[in-house]
Amino acid sequence: MSQTPSHSPAARASLFTPILIGGSIILLINFALRASFGVFQIPIAEEFGWPRTDFSLAIAIQNLAWGIGQPLFGALAEKWGDRFAIVLGVFLYALGLVMSAYATTPEAMQLWEVAVGFGVAGTGFGVILAVIGRAASDENRSLALGIATAAGSAGQVVGAPLAEILLAYFSWQSVFIIFGALSLLILLFLPLLGKRPRRWPAAASWKQASERFSNALSATRPI
Repeated sequence: MSQTPSHSPAARASLFTPILIGGSIILLINFALRASFGVFQIPIAEEFGWPRTDFSLAIAIQNLAWGIGQPLFGALAEKWGDRFAIVLGVFLYALGLVMSAYATTPEAMQLWEVAVGFGVAGTGFGVILAVIGRAASDENRSLALGIATAAGSAGQVVGAPLAEILLAYFSWQSVFIIFGALSLLILLFLPLLGKRPRRWPAAASWKQASERFSNALSATRPI
């Protein structure tokens, strides 16, 4: 007698693994902080009298650093491990946020947004989705990646209102520092992602690759 596949809640429970939960929370925190920057434009412009274009340029530089940092942090994760890349991203994120609170010139603000952008890259989709995708089963991988991506989008929804609420009670400098502390919360969820051993290419592997490349070149030479 043939048995039908099980669709019980217990069979579906494997979708929500600690890696998916931890990765989703990390993405939520990351993009909540990132999405709040537009709220700071008016209080900063009012305090220093900067043209709004100066702070807009800082945000643009942050986005540029984020884009440049994604392949860099992907390479770091491959060579040194996911945890190394994420921890480095967290500390750059926190450093950029805290030092932005002490910026008194547009150039200083723009400089520290480079660190923030790299921090977003190190704790963002490129690194986290790779961890979740490797850990998910074949049948759950697409759904797991969709849930994690949705968590990042949810962070963008809650980030700006949270900044508005805090700015009603604190100065913008204090809110930047608070957000710097919040970025460190990512470290609390890092153990949920598990641990992947670092990939060190063995000397024998390089020798074999060199021999194969030489053989390929020899095969393509005209007789």
